[in-house]
Amino acid sequence: MKRNLAYSLLVMLISVASCSFTNQSFETDDKDKLLLDLITYVLEKGHYEPKNIDDDFSVSVFEDFIDVLDPTKRYFLEEDINEFEQYKFQLDDQIKSTDISFFNLVYDRLIQRMEDAKVMYKEVLEKPFDYNKKESINIDYEKMSFAASKKELKERWRQQLKYATLGTYDSKMKGVKRGDTGDGKEGSEKSKPMTPKEAEKSSRESTQKTLDEFFDFVNDLERKDWFVQYINTIVDEFDPHTYYFAPDEKDKFDTSMSGKFEGIGARLQKKPEGAKIVDIISGGPVWRDARLEVGDQIMKVGQGDEEPIDIVGMRLDDAIKLIKGPKGTVVALTVRKIDGSLDTVELTRDVVELEESFAKSANIIKSDEKFGIIDLPKFYVDFDDYTERNAASDVAKEVERLKEEGAEGLIIDLRDNGGGSLKTVVEMAGLFIKDGPIVQVRSSGKGKDVYDDKDERIQWDGPLVILVNELSASASEILAAAMQDYKRAIVIGSKQTFGKGTVQNVIPLDNIVRSNEHGDLGAIKLTTQKFYRINGGSTQLEGVKSDVIVPDKYSYIDLGERDQANPLKWDKISPADYKAWDGYIDYEQTVANSAKRMAGNAQLKLIEENAKWLKSESDEMEISLNYDAYRADEQEHKKKMDYFKAIGEYDSKLSFESLKYEEELFTKDSVLREKRDRWHKNLAKDVYVEEAVNVLEDLKNNSLKHGKLAAVKG
Repeated sequence: MKRNLAYSLLVMLISVASCSFTNQSFETDDKDKLLLDLITYVLEKGHYEPKNIDDDFSVSVFEDFIDVLDPTKRYFLEEDINEFEQYKFQLDDQIKSTDISFFNLVYDRLIQRMEDAKVMYKEVLEKPFDYNKKESINIDYEKMSFAASKKELKERWRQQLKYATLGTYDSKMKGVKRGDTGDGKEGSEKSKPMTPKEAEKSSRESTQKTLDEFFDFVNDLERKDWFVQYINTIVDEFDPHTYYFAPDEKDKFDTSMSGKFEGIGARLQKKPEGAKIVDIISGGPVWRDARLEVGDQIMKVGQGDEEPIDIVGMRLDDAIKLIKGPKGTVVALTVRKIDGSLDTVELTRDVVELEESFAKSANIIKSDEKFGIIDLPKFYVDFDDYTERNAASDVAKEVERLKEEGAEGLIIDLRDNGGGSLKTVVEMAGLFIKDGPIVQVRSSGKGKDVYDDKDERIQWDGPLVILVNELSASASEILAAAMQDYKRAIVIGSKQTFGKGTVQNVIPLDNIVRSNEHGDLGAIKLTTQKFYRINGGSTQLEGVKSDVIVPDKYSYIDLGERDQANPLKWDKISPADYKAWDGYIDYEQTVANSAKRMAGNAQLKLIEENAKWLKSESDEMEISLNYDAYRADEQEHKKKMDYFKAIGEYDSKLSFESLKYEEELFTKDSVLREKRDRWHKNLAKDVYVEEAVNVLEDLKNNSLKHGKLAAVKG
């Protein structure tokens, strides 16, 4: 069945919705049991692909909950795990009967073991570390077994604490203050280097203070905070985008969805060694600072001049609470970069500049030819008034402006675009084709809906290239897939895009219970639908495979939906009825020409070499605790980093200019001029944009419609 877009607005990624579940009585005055009953009911009735809550499910919940509580295996002992295992195949029955005895046992033991750890780390830090000793630590915690005794656990703490102090010891030996990378860059702060004995003692004292603050923070957590972790372990088994929000977290979620972000502007994922950056929000402090990137792992968090708190092993929600804060305050993040190096980055928290999330365009000048590029960070929409501002209408304006200034080809840059509104995707795709289906959507147990562009007018019928990477997700994948299926555009970028082909709705739990004595029960973000290309294949997991595959720094690093826990599978349905674009000749030859150029491109060879090196560095799990070996590794690492600096010094010889309307704005807005100058400077170093221009030239020369002006879409 086809649905007219004029009467439907499906917000991709997340939309706040009510729930029309059948009435069911939830007879319990225990809030924990009520929550468990409610959430399992919603999952069973509303999830796109409900799971069987059976023994296999029980084992997964068991293993994942232990991992959530103790990812670095520094609290529980082997005997604890053996005792817990009596529940390994019983949790499915407990969930169905709202029995929480497993949680109670594990929670009580965790609190006990944390009290033991407080004594343990203080005893370890009373004694000096011998940095001349030849020893190493393996940080592959997932493959590590639990300690068999308290003696073994204490030795594990000793190694982990020595590892935690090593970087601090090195900085103090070199006289480098926190926040300085030690590379001698302008602005680095230096103090008098310490003697080895002074540096060792000072490092232990810093680590002691950090752990004291960490456990003070943990002590403030209540039992209900840990129970939310148990609930979300159950919820997470369904898919990585289904999530329970406690009442206070729901309020923060609503605020973020309103477009008001206050913090550092990054989304994080829990990892054993800290919090991994998986998305950077355009316009936020991280984006503006430009030193952090997707794949970096935050290990410590400091407030202003205070010693940083170690977040390794901390719950992600709690780590985020430390990282977030009021506008204008400073947070210092100790980060393990994707190349394995350690760095400390100080950021001033701020509200994300929404303007940087909007579409922007530029002219590209190559000899006597002019092309256009439109950068789209996300598919935005004003939820209160669609006509007020949205990505589709903004892109349409930029297309028209580029046409007026003589652009002969167009690049749509969707790199790092995490998605947004489905309606804007469908309308945007309609700018480039006559009419026809754009995407198919299926709900659980129901037939498919086909979303069409019904407007026969075409705003841009000239050469078109779409740039993507591993972080192009959701709505980005829909647009790229549709243009690829129509053979309307050449897709250039990573081997595949992110692979998120699902839709979530947020359901307030209070909407399901007629009345309760516990107040606000929070909400659940639930996966309810799945996207499919017009050729029938899902964008889930496999994403969109580029026509021309080019390497980047993430080529060999696990990113995307496939790196998430419990992703839904890829599948396909019947294709929609559509006809390929007939505006180009030699489409396949254009792709072949591009692939040939890329194969011989020296810059891309260097980028691929860097990508392989980053992979090898990220895979290194055995780290020396000997200072001389540590320094040797650091020096070798710096040599390699210097070698790869040439990547950022590339010059495509292309020129970039702002459009006339922006040039007029610069006279009153010097900040906007600075932002555009920075963007243009980066574009000039961008080998992917350079190749996109080469492809546009090929398409222009081979277009059947060459010389014909694009029709204006009203």
